[in-house]
Amino acid sequence: MLGAFGLFSVLLGAALPLVDFFIVNVALPDMGRDLGASEAMLELVVAGYGVAYAVLLVLGGRLGDLFGRRRLFLWGMAAFGVTSLLCGLAPGAGTLVVARVAQGAAAALMLPQVLATIQATTSGPRRARAMSLYGATAGLSMVAGQILGGVLVTADVAGLGWRTVFLVNVPVVVVGLLSAGRALPETRSTAPAPVDGAGTGLLAMSLVTLLLPLTEGRAAGWPLWTWLLLGVFPFALAGFVAVERFKETRGGVPLVPPSLLRLPSMRHGLPLLLPFCVGFGGFMFVVAIALQEGLRLSPVAAGVALAPMAVAFFAGALAGPRLVRRWGGRVVTTGALVQGLGLTVLAVTVFRGWPDLDVWRLAPGMVLGGFGQSLQLPVLLRSILADVPAERAGVGGGVMSTTQQTFMSLGVATLGTLFLSLTPRLGTGGAFGTALLVQLGLVVVMAAASLRLPRRLD
Repeated sequence: MLGAFGLFSVLLGAALPLVDFFIVNVALPDMGRDLGASEAMLELVVAGYGVAYAVLLVLGGRLGDLFGRRRLFLWGMAAFGVTSLLCGLAPGAGTLVVARVAQGAAAALMLPQVLATIQATTSGPRRARAMSLYGATAGLSMVAGQILGGVLVTADVAGLGWRTVFLVNVPVVVVGLLSAGRALPETRSTAPAPVDGAGTGLLAMSLVTLLLPLTEGRAAGWPLWTWLLLGVFPFALAGFVAVERFKETRGGVPLVPPSLLRLPSMRHGLPLLLPFCVGFGGFMFVVAIALQEGLRLSPVAAGVALAPMAVAFFAGALAGPRLVRRWGGRVVTTGALVQGLGLTVLAVTVFRGWPDLDVWRLAPGMVLGGFGQSLQLPVLLRSILADVPAERAGVGGGVMSTTQQTFMSLGVATLGTLFLSLTPRLGTGGAFGTALLVQLGLVVVMAAASLRLPRRLD
């Protein structure tokens, strides 16, 4: 069974990769000035981590099933600490990009073991509570990453500037390794399958050919290679689907078993991650730029502007389990409606008050948005894995995490590109407001689609 310290260890491991995905947003301007990096190179600092992370998550889950989840968790966390140190000491932009790719790969080894361990070592109310805490940790980590990044960059500890956003991981990793080494039980699949080399390669090709050109295209001026990669994407994806189906019909164990995706909880829940994560990932990227470049807020002030969202998310996540017992999947629908109201308030505030805005005028929309998100993400993550058996926990967690990370990266690429493209014509305020309206449209889709979730979530 997973005890309190073991749960603390895996939740810390879940927080680190998500915090690091967002923590660099507020540090990018300082990185560019210090390293003399172009905008395209800075976007690679973000994209290199996100793509490596998304590509290897399912493989990380399979390796945990095969070699032991505790072992892979410890290896992944140790590697995350080492690569964070390399990022913090990087002498140039190219070295930083390479270290960030390695850091994303380390995160992909660590994160799937979190969900797999919870699935394999808990049941009933203990699992529901652990999954609610996991969802709350995931959401808070995304917001807290940018707040922490702003504080660290402004504090300029020992004159290290932006480097502290990576170096801060090292002592946290040491604490996590000590805790996990003592308290985390070892689990593995009772019938582990070998690694699906063809499936892994085709999945990697699919994600790289989609995410890399979308993330880098605008900054690079949409050169020919971006269009060539996007042209390869549908063929790589079709090849991946065909290979996985063929392997399972022949009695093999593919990287992503089609039968796993046919489970009701996966079939109904995974598509809902698209509107939620695209909107969330894009919003966090856009708000960091809009507040610093548009309102000229310091990194700390930009982080403080997000604090009401974090507090509201925490409060909603605590209430979530009780609401789910009574209302089931309708909690997600209600959360989407509340978030939509928050986005509407925020958009009206931006359109009417820009650029004479401060943290207090932004707070009502932030509070409603954060509370609405807290009613969606923890419940959604819990419902997606509800039907996944313990022996497939690693691959199930990997599939869900890959979907979540891919859609967040897609949100940064699409909403970020829209915002940056509209800024010269509409100004920062107009572009920010338009991006909020686009996200509002995604929330409406989320609310409608969530009606398919079951009323009862056991």
